[in-house]
Amino acid sequence: MSENQNLLAEQRRTLILDEVRRRGGVRVNELTRRLGVSDMTVRRDLDALARQGVLEKVHGGAVPVVEASTHEPGFEAKSGLELSAKEDIARAAAELVPAGAAIALSGGTTTFALAHRLLDVPDLTVVTNSVRVADVFHAAQRTSGPRQGAATVVLTGGVRTPSDSLVGPVADQAIATLHFDLLFLGVHGISAEAGLSTPNLAEAETNRRLVQSARRVVVVADHTKWGTVGLSSFASLDQVDTLVTDSGLPDRARAEVSERLRRLVVAGEAEEPEEAAGSGTAAGDGSDEAAADGGRAS
Repeated sequence: MSENQNLLAEQRRTLILDEVRRRGGVRVNELTRRLGVSDMTVRRDLDALARQGVLEKVHGGAVPVVEASTHEPGFEAKSGLELSAKEDIARAAAELVPAGAAIALSGGTTTFALAHRLLDVPDLTVVTNSVRVADVFHAAQRTSGPRQGAATVVLTGGVRTPSDSLVGPVADQAIATLHFDLLFLGVHGISAEAGLSTPNLAEAETNRRLVQSARRVVVVADHTKWGTVGLSSFASLDQVDTLVTDSGLPDRARAEVSERLRRLVVAGEAEEPEEAAGSGTAAGDGSDEAAADGGRAS
């Protein structure tokens, strides 16, 4: 079979990683047949994924990396994973944000992608404990200069984690005094039993404060986060209003999420009519709530 030029490297690597995780290991010759690419292309993809620390190369193929519940990948390591899914999730999540709302963005590569999508939403107040997220808004202001309707950004203090989040007592105290219309929360892992979890104990406490300060909690997480459990749980699924994810989420996981959450948004897929009717339109819900609170953090 001739080499498939229609699949980008990132798409191939996503498929390879999904196959490794699903089957517990794959062989190079199996991947060349399935993807329709050369042996050399598959080996380059495996090398790239191994450098990111998400799989381990073995003779003739690859196997998953068994991570401890305390393992916390850095921002750069996570930023190269599931890029298309994160962009799709960010696009769908941005539609939930009305003009003039007070929102919070936690740390993470998916909230980082979402921040780029929010630059044109007018009159936002954005509270974040993510250095990377804050940089998105600050860089936009430096590039375009002061403009009417630009977001007001509040960056909490705290101790920096490997994922470039600010955590600890300083961050916790700052967040405890604020109230958000919407919290967009990136997670290390999500499961029916453990809820939302992270390998970092200090980050878990800061995330608890974020959840407590939010009127609505929106988790933004690609399908690979489902079933992952970190050292510390900081919220149950019952505390989450909405999960925004991608189409790779398995049917069984979708059923479990739908039983516990008010709303499941799968990027690129239409919502079920009865679900949409029960929750209302995203902009309508957010606008009403923002208006009730005056649309600002306090």
